[in-house]
Amino acid sequence: MGSIKDDRGYNQGFKQTKALDIRSERRCDYIIQQMSRFDSGKILEIGCGTGEMSHILAQKTSMEVLGTDLCTPFIEEASRQFKLPNLSYRVLDFNNPTLDGEKYDFVVGNGILHHLYNNLDQALINIKSLLKENGKIIFLEPNLYNPYCFLIFNTWPVFRRMANLEPDEMAFSKSYITRILLKHDYDEVKVEYKDFLLPNIPGFLIRPSIMLGAVLEKLPLFKMVSQSIFISAKKL
Repeated sequence: MGSIKDDRGYNQGFKQTKALDIRSERRCDYIIQQMSRFDSGKILEIGCGTGEMSHILAQKTSMEVLGTDLCTPFIEEASRQFKLPNLSYRVLDFNNPTLDGEKYDFVVGNGILHHLYNNLDQALINIKSLLKENGKIIFLEPNLYNPYCFLIFNTWPVFRRMANLEPDEMAFSKSYITRILLKHDYDEVKVEYKDFLLPNIPGFLIRPSIMLGAVLEKLPLFKMVSQSIFISAKKL
């Protein structure tokens, strides 16, 4: 798969394709569907990369959207490329977040929590501190039981190196992330298997892939090998 690397040389996303554009918009639609409202309030995206999903969220809602990422070149590119009145970007190390006491209605991310795997307990505490009362998290993370994810994350180290993974990142299982969220007293925890649309398939396969995925997501065994798990939970 074609990928983009951060300033440390690690893969942090996929190169732009028609399939990726559709996939990103579908994921933003899912995020918005999990929101109790989207006419006002604030969204914080963690690990926004070059800013595409923050931009889509700002386009599709009337909320203030802040996209953040550890990689300065990514944030500089996002700030140049995407400009909307309700959209801004900022460099942020989420292991040590400093947002001047700001609180958010929603904290979201696409494939970011698994980068914080070895510091996940503290990350979820940090997220809670950034949420307003009854605020909500909505994340999409790689599914450990997907064959490709299992191969690169959980088998021989050579596959991790070939995929340019960070040393600490690890895909989640549904049971693992559910247990960690409940441990930290998140409420209304919902974890779903979703998405069979690959980000770099040819254009003529996009629609059939979406249609097939919609069926597989309803089948108990098949859905367990989806690309992602979609996570939402509420601050008590």
